[in-house]
Amino acid sequence: MTTSRREILSGLGAGMVLAGVGTRAGAAPTRRIGYAIVGLGSYATRQIMPNFAGCEHARLVALVSGTPAKLDQYGAQYGIAATHRYSYADFDRIRDNPDIDVVYVVLPNSMHAEYSIRAAQAGKHVMCEKPMAVSVAECEAMIAACRKAGTKLMIGYRSRFEPYNRLAIELARSGHVGPTRLITAEHGFPARPGQWRLDRPLSGGGSLMDIGIYSLNAARYLTGEDPVSVSAVETTDRSDPRFKTVEDRIGFLLRFPSGIVANCISSYSSSHNGYRVIGTQGWIDMEPATPYEGQRMSIRKDGVTTPRTLPAAAKNQFAGQLDHMAECIVSGTTPIVPGEEGLADMRVIEAIYRSAAERREVVIRA
Repeated sequence: MTTSRREILSGLGAGMVLAGVGTRAGAAPTRRIGYAIVGLGSYATRQIMPNFAGCEHARLVALVSGTPAKLDQYGAQYGIAATHRYSYADFDRIRDNPDIDVVYVVLPNSMHAEYSIRAAQAGKHVMCEKPMAVSVAECEAMIAACRKAGTKLMIGYRSRFEPYNRLAIELARSGHVGPTRLITAEHGFPARPGQWRLDRPLSGGGSLMDIGIYSLNAARYLTGEDPVSVSAVETTDRSDPRFKTVEDRIGFLLRFPSGIVANCISSYSSSHNGYRVIGTQGWIDMEPATPYEGQRMSIRKDGVTTPRTLPAAAKNQFAGQLDHMAECIVSGTTPIVPGEEGLADMRVIEAIYRSAAERREVVIRA
């Protein structure tokens, strides 16, 4: 996501709307659920928006950006009427647009809470990118706002809708290679200078908030548990201009109630994308595990290592998550990745930072 700095700054000054608004009526099953995308950076425009074409139940109906040229460009590309294009200054007018059912917040991390809360107060359901926010307190405020408004809140954990990751969860939790004893998870990439993600006021943190959350969330969804403690070590070269305000590498060891241990890596200076679930009879390996496409799985069991190849999915992980939210709205069910999932990750993230700073194991309390 490479939202321009001008777009970011124009949104930061928009302020919060505190007046509550009643919930809109649920959409009829025959109508596709309408999404407004907030923030037109590269992740939104290159990954999310094109994948509405593969959706059965969701459609793109509105855009929000601080850059008029982007509104014109993408509005024309996707056939979004001028009446359905909003700036950050007039964002709250979305309450008057009945075509908008869901607001998908794809902004820098520090802006997630404000725009999610304002969307709920406008009576709209909320999809928010991960990390959910920059603090536990903000996550709790987002959950409370959606609960008060009677709207749904879902976090953009796209890997939960990706077939190989779904299979890995099933195999790991069912003991396919015996009870899980250890998980290793490593995610990282060399960060380019000049990005908002390297500016702590916008990002809330460094590699852990951006790419390391994949290692953390994988450890949680593969075990089906929340960790009870963490030990973390940070390694950052502060002479590198990229890391003046954020961390580079951070390693963390998670302990789970069942006795499972997860050894995780997050990095902004090396390339990793994989995890391995090690049981008493073998292992399940994903490399790469969580890219936009191209996941690969291999399994070692009874001394034999074999690749596992799945047939092509009817829809990819992006269309899957967009449709899942739409289906939840129509059916009145809770998303598989609700706000509480983002809150759980943020509790662990805060504990990881505390452990690294204090150089000790930290107990994680719910």
